[in-house]
Amino acid sequence: MAINIEKYTSLLSELNGKATLVAVSKTKPVEDLKALYDAGQRDFGENYVQELVDKATILPKDIRWHFIGHLQSNKVKFIASFVHLIHGVDSISLLKEINKEGAKNSRVIDCLLQVHIAKEETKFGFDARELETIMNESPALKNVHIIGLMGMASFSDDLNLVRNEFKTLRSLYTTYPKFSILSMGMSGDYTIAIEEGSNMVRIGSLLFGERNYSKS
Repeated sequence: MAINIEKYTSLLSELNGKATLVAVSKTKPVEDLKALYDAGQRDFGENYVQELVDKATILPKDIRWHFIGHLQSNKVKFIASFVHLIHGVDSISLLKEINKEGAKNSRVIDCLLQVHIAKEETKFGFDARELETIMNESPALKNVHIIGLMGMASFSDDLNLVRNEFKTLRSLYTTYPKFSILSMGMSGDYTIAIEEGSNMVRIGSLLFGERNYSKS
């Protein structure tokens, strides 16, 4: 079994209530998720809609499922009835689709807006001006609840760069007093993210080992 329970316990102690731990379980077998569940974990993050649906069908119903990947509008309907939090909302059209599917399921779906803070052009997300526009339009969407921001720093050995990107996101986050979640930090940079104000981290490889993408 690939689960590192010792590391899990150590992470919980390190976080010490400062940040929610989302276990990034994409491509991992349900047996691994169940082992972590049995150790007390309830928040799990998935990147692929079909994989999330399949796992949610099999695993305990009190799991809080986080969708953390790039979500396509035509896939929202498959997770709208049960998803706990959608992390990476990166367009107004996607937000409107989530609102539509939330209404169909008589749910208000919690969402995080993804902000583009990294230097890589491949990253998705809003800039500060777009964020303001979205927040001005969002009150009309009654079945979505924007509760915070999410961002990914550059994959870089330059720790000052990573820290400054997290600072940028934290600064944007503090301009919206009603926000409650700042999701930033992964296995390689979560310690810096927490130092810069993150209260939700997404940890995969430290818990599950490296991923086998041939299974995805």
